[in-house]
Amino acid sequence: MSRETIRKIFLYGAGGHAKVILELLELNGQHCAGIYDEHGASTDLFGYPISGSLNGEYKEANSAMIIAVGNNLVRKKLAGKLSAKWATIIHPSANISSRSTIGSGTVVMAGVSINSGVKAGDHVIINTNCSVDHDCVLADYVHISPNVALAGNVQVGEGTHVGIGTAVIQGIKIGKWATIGAGSVIIRDVPDYAVVVGNPGRILRMNEPDGAPEDK
Repeated sequence: MSRETIRKIFLYGAGGHAKVILELLELNGQHCAGIYDEHGASTDLFGYPISGSLNGEYKEANSAMIIAVGNNLVRKKLAGKLSAKWATIIHPSANISSRSTIGSGTVVMAGVSINSGVKAGDHVIINTNCSVDHDCVLADYVHISPNVALAGNVQVGEGTHVGIGTAVIQGIKIGKWATIGAGSVIIRDVPDYAVVVGNPGRILRMNEPDGAPEDK
């Protein structure tokens, strides 16, 4: 859906990740029409009221939603549960190639660099000051943490979390629902569900096949 047709944007989630997205909306001059959090105790976020239950407003014409939840598996479950149009939110300081593609529901934070030929899927988090070089592919529900550096032609599978400050050399394939620990240096392909840490990265254990550690 064209970003220009969106008049009202709703957030689902009212935690720390939502704070960042809310300020991003303000920087872009976009209107936060409401915040939903069915499990939170707070009643407002930065003066914006929080609703404890969903209503139909977010389904109205010219409205869209962002799932403001950092947990990859929860984002996937909510995307399947909610019948919504999804907004794509990009910080004005992000440097994004016109030859890249960014999916629906994806958020790109401050200081991000995305180079030519990158394909980012739906409901991806591309976090503060990370670098995604040419021809990388980020599948749906991936989280690329702050200060991560992905060299060219890196593939990251669905739901994988790449921890803060990680460096990944060119051409690496990281499987789905893997977890890459903070500060890791990835010089070999990573299988599905692997938990990888260290420099060079080594497999610490395997997550369960039903998804990622968020499900435990």
